[in-house]
Amino acid sequence: MSTEGTNKLRLDKWLWQARFFKTRSLSAKQVSGGHVRLNSTKVHKPAHSVVVGDVLTFPQGNEVRIIKVLALGARRGPAPEAQALYEDLTPPREELASEPARTDFRTGPRPTKKDRRTLDAFKDSET
Repeated sequence: MSTEGTNKLRLDKWLWQARFFKTRSLSAKQVSGGHVRLNSTKVHKPAHSVVVGDVLTFPQGNEVRIIKVLALGARRGPAPEAQALYEDLTPPREELASEPARTDFRTGPRPTKKDRRTLDAFKDSET
């Protein structure tokens, strides 16, 4: 399908070309599962058309991405080419910087043998 004469592209194909999903079937599954919003409206059909200026909202990993479509790609090219297709409107995750650093559970003192015996006795008394 050539995009030179048209001003729209399938949603699943655009998400795949912009490298948000590794395969087109994964992007289609995300859309058909109702996890993608196009201009704040849930979309359930992977063949729904995307035009320049649309805003997409979808989960990716542990965050929700907000993307504005800047261009329609002709192919799935390298990452710099894919990044030119959209503008990332996702707000920065500032809460990570304000959270205290996670301490490793192994940094505290190790239980002594007496502590382990006490804990084992406690566990046995519960059953």
